[in-house]
Amino acid sequence: MKALPWIIAGVGVGFATYFLLNQPSPQYATGSDDVEDAANRAWRWGTKQRATGTGTRLVGKLKEGVGRATGNDTLAGEGVVDQVAGAAKDAAGKVAHAVSETVHDLNR
Repeated sequence: MKALPWIIAGVGVGFATYFLLNQPSPQYATGSDDVEDAANRAWRWGTKQRATGTGTRLVGKLKEGVGRATGNDTLAGEGVVDQVAGAAKDAAGKVAHAVSETVHDLNR
């Protein structure tokens, strides 16, 4: 009968440990399970802007080349405008990427 209190105490400690370890984790405003997960996803910021900026710039170069080759000044002008717009999008993507790296580094 001396073992019964130890068994009851062991079951109680096991139940308390199970209850404490299986608490739901807090949900942050980012919708992630934890801050580190959100910081790890932040590295993607600016990637889409940089890709669209590069694509727009390439289309602009193509338009400018075709416009100059065919003597169409309007098409060549549109190509130059597209190149400037693509460069601006690319620059905005680089800034967003730098911000994401800073956020990632701060959350280490």
